[in-house]
Parts: sequence; C-alpha cells; structure tokens
Amino acid sequence: MQPISSLPYNTGVAERDFKYYIFDWDDNILHMPTRIHLEHLEDDGTWRPVKVSTSLFAVVRTDGRYRLPEKGGRKEAFIEFQDTPQDRGRQFLLDTAAALRRISEGEKPGPSFETMRRTLVEGRVFAIVTARGHASSTLRRAVRLFIDTVLTPEERETMMRNLRGYRVWLDKVTEFGTDDEELEYYLSMCRFHAVTNADFWDQMESDPDFGTRLLATPSEQRPEMAKKFAIHDFVVHVFHMLERTGGFVRPVAIGFSDDDLGNVRAVADYVTSELSSRFPGIKFVVYDTSDATLSRGRKVVVAGQLNLPGF
Repeated sequence: MQPISSLPYNTGVAERDFKYYIFDWDDNILHMPTRIHLEHLEDDGTWRPVKVSTSLFAVVRTDGRYRLPEKGGRKEAFIEFQDTPQDRGRQFLLDTAAALRRISEGEKPGPSFETMRRTLVEGRVFAIVTARGHASSTLRRAVRLFIDTVLTPEERETMMRNLRGYRVWLDKVTEFGTDDEELEYYLSMCRFHAVTNADFWDQMESDPDFGTRLLATPSEQRPEMAKKFAIHDFVVHVFHMLERTGGFVRPVAIGFSDDDLGNVRAVADYVTSELSSRFPGIKFVVYDTSDATLSRGRKVVVAGQLNLPGF
C-alpha cells in the first residue's frame, strides 16, 4: 500500500454530479463478429441454415421467414454467445479483440463507444447489460481489454487520478493499492450482467418481485424482462451506494443505451411506469442507438426532475 501523499489523485471529483451509465454491448459499444445461427425459409419452402449478425438479428427476429434451428432451438442459435467449459470466455475475448482491431484500422465503432471510453476515463460507475450468456467475469475481462487497448497512456493516467480521487472522497482511504488493485476495485463497483447466463437467471428467479413476473411472461418477452431486472439491479445498487457515501447531495442521472428497438421500448416503458416513480430523485435517459446515422443515438425518454448538461 502507498500513502495518498505518494500518488496523484484528482480532488475535483468531489464537485462532480453523479452520472452513471448502462450499456448494451453488441452494436452499441462494439460491432462484434459473433454470429447467430438461424434457419431461413427459401422460395421452395425449405429451411436453410444461415448465420446472421447481431444487428441483422435485431431486425429479423420477428420475421416469419427466419426461425431458430429445428434441432437445438435457442441453445444452438446462440452457441457462440455462451462461455463453454472448454474456452471459458476465450472466444468472446477474441471477438472483442477483433472488433477493437477493426476500429484501429478505420472501421466506425458502435454509437456508445466514445461514451464508454469517457465513462472509463472519468472513473464513473457503469453496468454492461447484454443478451449474451457469458459469465460476469468474462464481461469484466472484456472491459479490461477495452481499457488496455483503447485508452491512451494519458487517458489511463487520468482515469487512475480520478479513481484515486473517488477513493479518497467517498471511501476515506489513507493509502492506495497498486494501479491494478485500484482498477479491480473500481470494476467491482460496476455491474456485468449477461441476461441469458444461468447464474443471472437464478438471481432473477429468486427475486420476490421479478421471479413472480417471470412466471407470467411469455417466453418471447423474457429477454426484455431480464434486461429490466438487470437495470433494476444496477439502479438499486447505485441508490444504496449513494446512501452509503452520504446520500443524494447533488444531481443524479442514469442513462441506458441499446440498439434493439424492442429492448428500448421495453426499458422506456419500465422507466416511465415504475423506476421514475420509485426513484423520483434520479433522472433517467434512454437512448435508441439502432440508427447508425446518429452518432449518439436518439433520446427516447427522459424521466425525473433533474436536468444535467450533456445527458
């Protein structure tokens, strides 16, 4: 451990507003090469196996000409979106590295890529909420890869100054760990939810409220219900974190971004019908990032009384 006088930290974070983010991963932060296995109805009436991108799946998932594989169903369709006992998330990290490499070669990143980058540099707490089935630890490793690959040395040092500043202000530390220890502590304060992961599903089913809702939800709507639960979990986490650190002493805002219109509508409805009334002191913003021509997506709902610039 090193005393706080031995390392630089940003005292200015104590004057910041409380601004937090929830990000979908695929086609929102990164355009991943992972493919979904489906079957397509041909003109002759036969079903042909096809692989589609996540962006195309968001469009065709309700198209009657596409279906899940007759053999294997949903499990087979999303086989590339799970950790296997053999790879333990290695393929997801390889796909992430490939997506980042294409950006370095000039490909346009996802619409929330720069917001994610800024969130990390500023040291703000965030959540990754994805329809994938990976373990939370796999998503966390992917964010570490993002940090190591995307942030410049200057940005990384700014991030560490901010993280140390938050530790002094909110946690009242008198000594710092190594940079790696402080970064891991920061990531432990964030949330990584892959909503088709078995452990996440167990967590949702054991929740008194959402477990009951799940029983009454049609199977095709359950992924959207799962995202609601993941968002609820993060909002409650932020609420309790702020209570622990002194309460709502300044404006609070939480933003959610997703490229799937179905998820956007479901979350927007959830925010307006439930979250905004339960947490009236929080400003909620939902962004639809399905339109690639809009750099930051389309703001579709704002709930709450607070108005933060740039959110």
